[in-house]
Amino acid sequence: MLARANRLVRADDYRRLVRRGRRFSTPHAVIYLARSDSAQPPRFGFIVPKTVGVAVARNLVRRRLKALSYSVITSVAPGTDVVIRALPGSAQLGWDTLRAEISEALDGGVLRP
Repeated sequence: MLARANRLVRADDYRRLVRRGRRFSTPHAVIYLARSDSAQPPRFGFIVPKTVGVAVARNLVRRRLKALSYSVITSVAPGTDVVIRALPGSAQLGWDTLRAEISEALDGGVLRP
């Protein structure tokens, strides 16, 4: 589970990232990110809309995204904020496919060199 210091919790933070952050798209997710020069730990946020499916499917996708974020958190540069928006069809993906898509997008933008 992500610690509170590693989670985006304010609506203003989500809004700022979605409007002004860099965007990376995969077939089943959109990743927004913004870096700052601060030494804060990286923070993650998740958007899983109703178009993904019923509540059970949305929660499954959210839990998978949280687990994936937890596994890459040590690789993400400090001061980085990441929002992952799930797209329709992400609930039908297997764990390996979802992990590969998100990891590939994160490799392109936020992981340390």
